[in-house]
Amino acid sequence: MKNLIILLFFASIPFSCFSQNSPQKGEEKSEMKPSKNEDGEWELTVIDTQFDYFLNAVAKPISQYSESYLKTKNTFLVSEWNSYYNSGKYRNIIESGIDYDPKESYGIKFEYKLYQVFAYVSWKYRLRMNGLSGSDAVR
Repeated sequence: MKNLIILLFFASIPFSCFSQNSPQKGEEKSEMKPSKNEDGEWELTVIDTQFDYFLNAVAKPISQYSESYLKTKNTFLVSEWNSYYNSGKYRNIIESGIDYDPKESYGIKFEYKLYQVFAYVSWKYRLRMNGLSGSDAVR
């Protein structure tokens, strides 16, 4: 019986050596992609439960910004964010890249919410984002 157990143990070793999480061919990186809602407006979903609190209590109101200002800032911030993601810097905070096309007209609500995502990450995690304006950076 003892020999049978040892034999089963050694027989199972080759099976335990195969990776459980072997990468798939054509595996894509995790990426946040904007999507359109039923009304045809661009939508951004933020899963963090404190984000709504941040938008309502901490963030400056949407009326403080113009769409062109937000688009310019978001273009720079997305580039900065994606460079952090691709380099593996801040892995515990930045878990995906962002698919953002500066030529696309997303609308002010989307641009505002995206900008506030960067401000929120700066506020909550104290992550310094160079593209944030001084009043929206870590306080």
